[in-house]
Amino acid sequence: MQQIFAIVGLTWKAAFRYRLFWVLTCLLLGAVVGLPLLLKDDGTAEGFTQILLTYTLSAVTGILGMCTLWLACGTLARDIEECQLQMVVVKPIARWQIWLGKWLGLLSLNVVLLTVAGVSIYCLLEWRAKRLPEDQQVRLKQEVLVARASVKADNLDPMIDAETERRFQERLKKNGLKDVNPEIIRKQLREQIKAELQVVGPGEVRPWVIHLASVKESLKNQPLSLRIKFNAANGSSSGTFYAEWAVGAPPTIRPWTSEVMSLAPDTTHDIPIPANMFDEKGDLTVMFHNPNGTALLFPLDEGMEVLYREGGFELNFIRGLGIILCWLALLATLGLASASYLSFPVAAFFSLAILTMVFSSGTLSNVVAEGTVTGMDQETGAVVHSMVDPVAVPMFRGLLNIIQVVQQFSPIDALSSGRSITWTQLGQAAVQIVLLMGGFIGLIGVFIFSRRELATAQGTN
Repeated sequence: MQQIFAIVGLTWKAAFRYRLFWVLTCLLLGAVVGLPLLLKDDGTAEGFTQILLTYTLSAVTGILGMCTLWLACGTLARDIEECQLQMVVVKPIARWQIWLGKWLGLLSLNVVLLTVAGVSIYCLLEWRAKRLPEDQQVRLKQEVLVARASVKADNLDPMIDAETERRFQERLKKNGLKDVNPEIIRKQLREQIKAELQVVGPGEVRPWVIHLASVKESLKNQPLSLRIKFNAANGSSSGTFYAEWAVGAPPTIRPWTSEVMSLAPDTTHDIPIPANMFDEKGDLTVMFHNPNGTALLFPLDEGMEVLYREGGFELNFIRGLGIILCWLALLATLGLASASYLSFPVAAFFSLAILTMVFSSGTLSNVVAEGTVTGMDQETGAVVHSMVDPVAVPMFRGLLNIIQVVQQFSPIDALSSGRSITWTQLGQAAVQIVLLMGGFIGLIGVFIFSRRELATAQGTN
């Protein structure tokens, strides 16, 4: 370990030699302190957290991510190009120890910088929260600066798949499939069934049953919240729609009914409900009445869920920073692996190209879903295949699966909406992002670096 720690120290010296540490510290403090002072919130708890948590954490992640890539590429590639690493490898130290020491140095540098940014954000959050109106301070403590878990209704995908196949077979027996793509028919039938389950017509009532049996005992005498989101078939003159809610399990529990609410579509709403509204089985029944003259659509994945308090904000915030650190560790691995073979400019370009591909995951998803890079014919709806599809589509599917391993962990959204980030999620992020993804890239980087002729690199300069 003495050799590895020596390389860690050299990595820190490189950060100070490039004046990167102090520049990063100033940039982070500017993003954390300066940005919220320049951008004024609207006085609500949501606007407050949007400025202080979403913007600042996004800025911190972006700054540290780009600088981690730059330093990871530079600290290895420049050491080779400037003949500093050639003097190190002649000493009794293995190549893998040099590579690991560089990575640990970058990781420890990010730990320090992320701690500075996190402490600054938390202190500013506590200070600015006292300037909010009293009702918004209460809402902030109960709905945002908290760790809340959620429970949704049962997954209806198996039922939708079964009903889609049943209707498809009925249509096949009745009309046949002359000159029609069966996959398009299945897709249309599936969307039709989903619409039937999601849409609540004018004057209709839609029930949900949320199963809280697994956490029933811990929720006794604890207030809950409904988090709902809906879309509207037609617009409203006021931009909002009326909603009536009833929660309970009659006749064993007297239902709680809300006043007529005016809610905006395409927006997440939190509705507090009284405690102990679930039955002895832990089932919570939620009823929605649509008094509007237009249909409302509640998406199956995010239309209805029940939120409950699981813990405090401080530990949740630390776990969120831990997931961001896992992202930075992966970026350090990517940069070092690129610099193990490439020169500094090429390694930086290659790493940024990989990041661009990650940000383009929406395009990859469309290609995989449609099964072609060409797209679909707008008139017939038929898939237009190309010669590169047999190679491009499987490759894009593999890349998308790899990207989703990292993207499924989103601590910034969870923290800004008061969602709980569990220790299990942090552990999964460490295993999937750092050990599996980062370990695979790191092994490739160490393998290439161990077989690289360092003297040849000097001879080409």
